[in-house]
Amino acid sequence: MKTLRRLIYSEILGAVAFVTAGFLALFFFFDFVDELGRVGRLAESWRVPQAALYVALLAPSRLYELMPIAVLIGTIFVLARMAQNSEYTILRTSGLEPGRALTLLLVLGTVFSGLTFATGEFLAPAADRTAALLKAKYQGRLSVGMTGAWLKERQGERTYTVNVAAMAPDGSLRGLRIFEADASGRLVTMVQASQAQVKLDEAWLLKGVDRTFFRPGEGQRASAATQHEAEAVWPTSISSEMVSVALLKPERMSTLDLFRYMRHLDANGQTSQRYEIEFWRKVFYPLSCLVMMVLALPFAYLHFRSGGISAMVFVGILFGISFFLLNNVFGHVGNLQKWQPWVAAAAPGLLYTLMSLGAFGWLVLRR
Repeated sequence: MKTLRRLIYSEILGAVAFVTAGFLALFFFFDFVDELGRVGRLAESWRVPQAALYVALLAPSRLYELMPIAVLIGTIFVLARMAQNSEYTILRTSGLEPGRALTLLLVLGTVFSGLTFATGEFLAPAADRTAALLKAKYQGRLSVGMTGAWLKERQGERTYTVNVAAMAPDGSLRGLRIFEADASGRLVTMVQASQAQVKLDEAWLLKGVDRTFFRPGEGQRASAATQHEAEAVWPTSISSEMVSVALLKPERMSTLDLFRYMRHLDANGQTSQRYEIEFWRKVFYPLSCLVMMVLALPFAYLHFRSGGISAMVFVGILFGISFFLLNNVFGHVGNLQKWQPWVAAAAPGLLYTLMSLGAFGWLVLRR
């Protein structure tokens, strides 16, 4: 049994590594070609070496996304080749029963799941944050879209809505707007600041401040007064990490950052549906490697003619792409239809698990 385990594991590990390297090289080429269009336009100093480094820092995120597909294709290739060369038939006559073969693949799939989780939880977020700061260094700021990041905080009966246009490479915030509303939701004060520094004592040091006071009047009449200040201190519990999280895409955040940001949104009465779905996707996505292992096992029990392996690898690619697309579609549909976040995140994996077990039962156990 130890010899069989070593044979199967070495073959699958080599095939998965080869497929992963091929996918990473392909996506690096596509991302690099896309980034070449920004060379010289993003900033004068944004040249080919900087663009290549930026694209290389995106590789861990690509690895996280492609790992289940690479596991599926590599495992299908190995098992189909063994079936074509009658190697798997010899293994079966040597005592490799379907249940034992499934156990072997699930153990290896657990290793791939752990690697996927570690990549998505530690390596990819750190690399993406470094890539964003690298681009911000040459662009001069880190921003998202045209409206920037929006955050909300409650302080007693007052509610503060904060808009941050961008974050500079040194951690300072640029283009701030702070809207203060009373208990009835009436706008009381609007603060505009050119920049701010996040201090350690739960306060922001605002610079270039224009403070506008809104005073309700009788009937339809109201008044507003503007006051300019060189500096002002605004007490808040919003940290620089929360701002950077809001400026990053949810899929590029770690599970812990997503959980903390979800709690912040819930505590301040904001919807966290999008981040909850991404949180549960982070939880369930590494388990997709186990599903792909089960889905690949029936290919070992098929009889191939010459040239059949390439067709099976193509089928594996289609399965992998369909799983990736379905995973994204369920995330968007769940966000629009207000599904339970864990349902929207787990549905693709559950569907492919049922399909894998059905194929395993029909092709392996019954036939």
